[in-house]
Amino acid sequence: MRTWTPEHIARAAGARLVSPAPTGNGPERVIIDSRQAGPGALFVGLPGEHVDGGRFAPQALAAGAWGVLTTPPHAEAARCAVPGTLLAAEDPLAALQRLATAWRRSLDVQVIGVTGSTGKTSTKDLLLALLAPHRRTVASRGNFNTEIGLPLEILSAPADTEVLVLEMAMRGPGQIAELAAVAEPDVGVIVSIGPVHLELLGTIEAIAAAKAELIAGLEQSGTAVLPAGEPLLDPHLRDDLRTITFGDSGDVRLVRSEDEDEVEIDLAGRPVVLQVPFRQAHLRRNLLPAAAAALAVGVVPQGTVALALTAGRGQHVALPGGVTLIDGCYNANPMSTRAALEDLVQTAARSPGTRPVAVLGDMLELGPRGREFHLELGEEVARSGVELLITVGPLAAAMAERFDGEVRSLPDASAAAELVPALVRPGDAVLVKGSLAVGLEAVCRALSARLREGSPTVAGGA
Repeated sequence: MRTWTPEHIARAAGARLVSPAPTGNGPERVIIDSRQAGPGALFVGLPGEHVDGGRFAPQALAAGAWGVLTTPPHAEAARCAVPGTLLAAEDPLAALQRLATAWRRSLDVQVIGVTGSTGKTSTKDLLLALLAPHRRTVASRGNFNTEIGLPLEILSAPADTEVLVLEMAMRGPGQIAELAAVAEPDVGVIVSIGPVHLELLGTIEAIAAAKAELIAGLEQSGTAVLPAGEPLLDPHLRDDLRTITFGDSGDVRLVRSEDEDEVEIDLAGRPVVLQVPFRQAHLRRNLLPAAAAALAVGVVPQGTVALALTAGRGQHVALPGGVTLIDGCYNANPMSTRAALEDLVQTAARSPGTRPVAVLGDMLELGPRGREFHLELGEEVARSGVELLITVGPLAAAMAERFDGEVRSLPDASAAAELVPALVRPGDAVLVKGSLAVGLEAVCRALSARLREGSPTVAGGA
């Protein structure tokens, strides 16, 4: 937006220009944290649950910000600060979203929106890996997938971006529709439908309807990428869209995946062989929606898939003593945890004598059936061949009731961070996975620190 004038910024955001900048140039970036303010930054002061960000408008200008966008009272109060552009809007968040939509429209870009009950982040990461060798591609970072994070990601896209891949999170009805209205996607990808956020939505049908808001948000020239044979999405299909399905009976399907170093995909009738430096079965399956979305924007994937997973989404970390840490601490639900268990067991099986260890925390927002889901998962852990199960949290403790192997049940992540490093043996494969609020990243940090320090481990006890 460097070439946009303050007047252009105001019009695009639907804001009032209280005071123009000393120069006619536009901002280089948009921020919502005044501590990141500096030359070229447009600080958007958003009202929060506890703190109104608009209070920090003067500090942002004092730090050299290009300007601020906030509520009229805060904009007026900042008049006496260091000169800078002052923009006022009754709803700064809506203004931020309008500005993002205006920037998206100004770019010669194709936008891909990605959502799903599980697998959306890894699919987004895979899409970036497939597209980057062919097109100038930007993909949303980490958890920048909400009504605040998504517009910030759009606004951070350089002017020469050709494909913009945006993850879209959902916590309730209407949220995907809001994100789609801001991003105006050309391609909508629904990776999966499963029992996530049941506490908020009540039924799996309601979850499907919420995810299907992405289908509804596509223009007639758009493309929907959907799991083949998913009956929950049938009521939401549109005849005026191009639809590409993926899965065993889909337009895009895995033909061969047993090879350690490559997979073969039937890409809507075109054979595609990809070199893949990862073996996780769920990641190879998620290549299908990613490849379908790439096809939708005119790219036929080829070569090596240089995948860089977002932190906490199943990265394999090699630790001293031959320990493999599978870091899935960012979030968890029944579907993603089953996939992670599959990865754990397969990882252990590749090295004879490796013990699979599962550190599993509460899976939250599952509604009245929460305990039942944890009990069922305990049965799957038992069937999987996991030798040591460590549960973290009151809900996860139910897994131990259906697991007849060695088990420890701990109340919280702090207790787990103290005990887990002492339970791990050299050569173990250790999965750490739970909902974000459980805080299992503390376990990953403690295990990594203890092993890298060379502290002794005690097999089977503290």
